[in-house]
Amino acid sequence: MQGKGLVKFAAIALTIACLYSLSFTWIANHVEGKAKAIANGNPLREKAYLDSMDNQPVFGGLDYITYQYAKEREIPLGLDLKGGMNVTMEISLTELVRNLANNSTDANFNAALRNAETRLKTSQKDFISLFVEEFEKVSPNGNLAALFSTKENASNIKINSSNAEVKTFLTNESKGAIDRSFNILRTRIDKFGVTSPNIQLQEGTSRILIELPGVTEPERVRKLLQGSAKLEFWETYDNTEIYPLLENVNKILVSTNLITDTSAKETSVKGDTLAGGKLASLGKRDTSKKDTGALTAKNQAEITRQNPLFSILNPATFQTENGQPALRPGPVVGFAAQKDTAKVNKYLRSPAVSSIIPQSIQLVWGVKPIAADSKVFELYALKSSRPDGSPALEGDVISDARSDYDQRGNPEVVMVMNSEGAREWRKLTAAASADANNKKSVAIVLDNVVYSAPTVQGEIPNGISSISGSFKVEDTQDLSNILKAGRLPAPAKVVSEYVVGPSLGLESINAGLISTIAGIIFILLFMALYYSKAGWVANIALIVNLFFLMGVLASLGAVLTLPGIAGIVLSLGMSVDANVLIYERIREELAEGKSIRLAIAEGYRKAMSSILDSNVTTFLTGVILYIFGSGPIVGFATTLMIGIITSLFAAIFISRLVFEWLLAKQQPISFSIKATQNLFKDSKFDFITGRKRFYLFSSIIIIAGLISMFTRGFGLGVDFKGGRSYFVEFDKPVQTDNVRNILLTEFGVAPEVKTFGSANEVRITTSYLIDENTPEAADQVISKLNDGLKKVSPNYEIKDSQTVGPTIANDIKISAIYSVIFAIVVIFLYILVRFRKWQFGVSAIIALLHDVLILLSIFSLLNGLVPFSLDIDQAFIAAILTVMGYSINDTVVVFDRVREYIGQHHTSDENLPTVINNALNSTLSRTVITGVCTIAVLLIIFIFGGEILRGFSFAMLIGVIFGTYSSLFVATPFVVEFIREKKTPKTKIPTAVAIK
Repeated sequence: MQGKGLVKFAAIALTIACLYSLSFTWIANHVEGKAKAIANGNPLREKAYLDSMDNQPVFGGLDYITYQYAKEREIPLGLDLKGGMNVTMEISLTELVRNLANNSTDANFNAALRNAETRLKTSQKDFISLFVEEFEKVSPNGNLAALFSTKENASNIKINSSNAEVKTFLTNESKGAIDRSFNILRTRIDKFGVTSPNIQLQEGTSRILIELPGVTEPERVRKLLQGSAKLEFWETYDNTEIYPLLENVNKILVSTNLITDTSAKETSVKGDTLAGGKLASLGKRDTSKKDTGALTAKNQAEITRQNPLFSILNPATFQTENGQPALRPGPVVGFAAQKDTAKVNKYLRSPAVSSIIPQSIQLVWGVKPIAADSKVFELYALKSSRPDGSPALEGDVISDARSDYDQRGNPEVVMVMNSEGAREWRKLTAAASADANNKKSVAIVLDNVVYSAPTVQGEIPNGISSISGSFKVEDTQDLSNILKAGRLPAPAKVVSEYVVGPSLGLESINAGLISTIAGIIFILLFMALYYSKAGWVANIALIVNLFFLMGVLASLGAVLTLPGIAGIVLSLGMSVDANVLIYERIREELAEGKSIRLAIAEGYRKAMSSILDSNVTTFLTGVILYIFGSGPIVGFATTLMIGIITSLFAAIFISRLVFEWLLAKQQPISFSIKATQNLFKDSKFDFITGRKRFYLFSSIIIIAGLISMFTRGFGLGVDFKGGRSYFVEFDKPVQTDNVRNILLTEFGVAPEVKTFGSANEVRITTSYLIDENTPEAADQVISKLNDGLKKVSPNYEIKDSQTVGPTIANDIKISAIYSVIFAIVVIFLYILVRFRKWQFGVSAIIALLHDVLILLSIFSLLNGLVPFSLDIDQAFIAAILTVMGYSINDTVVVFDRVREYIGQHHTSDENLPTVINNALNSTLSRTVITGVCTIAVLLIIFIFGGEILRGFSFAMLIGVIFGTYSSLFVATPFVVEFIREKKTPKTKIPTAVAIK
């Protein structure tokens, strides 16, 4: 084996890396297990313990491995395993365009907006392009500049600007609005307190995908995410003006016994905090760093009782030249760890405390931590000079804001106000800069969070301001976007959501674990029984593969979903294929009388082409799934792709290392038991002669399926047709007709009700109010649903819910169609390049189309006849693409052997059908063994994987069965159809001519 040292080094390095990545999951789980034991069922005590461990070392002597550090690096669980909420927000570009045109009443303008909204539901073009196209249709000679050349847009649009220039302006503004909304939503989510949230901007669209694990209040989330952005400008107090108030608050908290339970471990305090006076001691404490010399829990509790506020809120101080602490000038009055901000808020809002805080004072947190590697936030003191306690200015006075550079080339933000704002801004800046020795700041506040508080250097008379500081370009771009939030509201609306209850998540974890363990056990036993000692070598490679797969997933931070677990189990089933290909080749070499060492070397060499070709094609389908899929499908694609890579490494290199070690130890190596030694040997099945019978069999199924598709259609999932879907579990069996009739009375439209698993579980889908994506509409649907469900049975649980708007549903359908077409094209091109004969490529595509049509036919024919859902949804598309990958995997292996046989055996004595029959028989053992392993694994997922995966695993099961069938009875026979042999004319043997 060449490069043995390099392989060993790579294996050791990968093992260490995987151990390191997986250790964080173990560490985080260990700390959380300890928290549960200490809390003894009290969730508040459990959370308090985890908060206290946030920045504490939790692994040996490695100080940098804190609970927070480990938690951020553990394998994250998807919503279907953990419970939570998945939301897709769409930015209303219609409202943005209206605002940019100052809500023009022009008939053509408004008609173009309406038409563009209608077309957006079925078009793949962006909204701005559709709007411009529609405006030019309704007003062929119309000039968009006349609508958009307002005073606010004067720096970008002139009265004589062309429609193309206006389109560019609108496109840039829409991108800015989307980025602005993304930043606003990200900040809101960070303040929501969700563990490991995920927010992604979907490139090329106006949509933002948000995942909130563990959320149990979907109504609160909807209201939070869909609220309009509120931009304000506030005057500020100086820290020295507010500190006496904070001291007073601290005393009131002590006297009124508002201190919360301190039995849980508090944040540790330095041992010298009681010396040098109150201000000196408080000023020494730095919550952004790890405290040392921690006091006993008793002393910590005593300090908390004496200084309840200052034990969690550090006053803003600095050290003077003589080393003494002093209050820091500026609007920042304190610092607190993120985990303590809620407690500070609770103290400040308590009746006894809020009664002594003047209405003119607002204490507001900063938007970001003081440092990237800390979770410490600043508390600002805002000032109102108005009787009602409102800010000095609202954000609607902003006419423009842009990122720029000052005279020295440093990034800055240029802010422009309208005439009304400029007048107020002049007064505000004049007052803030009146005292040359004590210039005040003006705070820029969005959604009650301070984004920036620049110090005013002088009066600004014209409403054009420059905001500078230690900015990066990204900072000025973000701030300029924030400043535009007031003038250009672009509402974000929920167009799709998926809510999974915690109980369903727990069931999914159990189902995933059971199916994974059962699948692994079956494969290990099968390989050991079929291949004897060599089977155990394959099993070692399989276990190593699983370890590497989980380690790589952890290192990449890939989210583990239920389809992802299915992908892991499936990749394990398919990984057997590489070992089977190698072992069958080795058995062939041994049958020819070669030594065990030479047979192993030749087996690996000859199997390599088939292994690489088959895995590359499957990997390509995984890539397409990753590109076109979303949510759990991406998780499935990720595990499938990583599984292919790790299985190749384990099957090709790890197993070879084990064989080399056995050979070096002169250990006997067997590749079969007596029962399997001659299995499939000298098989003489005729796959080609009777091929028309197989064509007829497939045609009957496909024709029946096509008739069913056009007459009965399919059961479409909610993500393909839009609507609201709910998975409900009752305490007793229910009749679907009864549930449907009761909900018809509530909704006014008949919902679709299907049994989903056992007789007490149903899936309810309704289009009621689907076009109204407001929080009020969602609440109304839930209210009516609950009213109806209570009439069915008072005891029930909504275990998950899904909402998909019509636009999203259409986009999902189109992306699904594109993904299937793209997969077919990519596979055809790969086979064409590898085999250099169009006949192989076309035959493979015919087999793929055959498999897809068979699968669609069976789903249409059996829909409603089997006791589980056969809806066509994103999971079904993932199944189709994976089946295509498996089918082409199988087909390529067969084609590879056919190509080899044609090159070696196709002579004048042996026609093409005979050669191909021999090639198929030579790969029959590999085809059957791989098929048995994969089908068995899919059966296990189908039985134990839970109801959510039932339809998905059924599609995979049918697809793999017919994928194996098509490789033998469709793809290869069509190669015979396309490669027409030239008939060699028979040479006449001359006969003797009599000479007379």
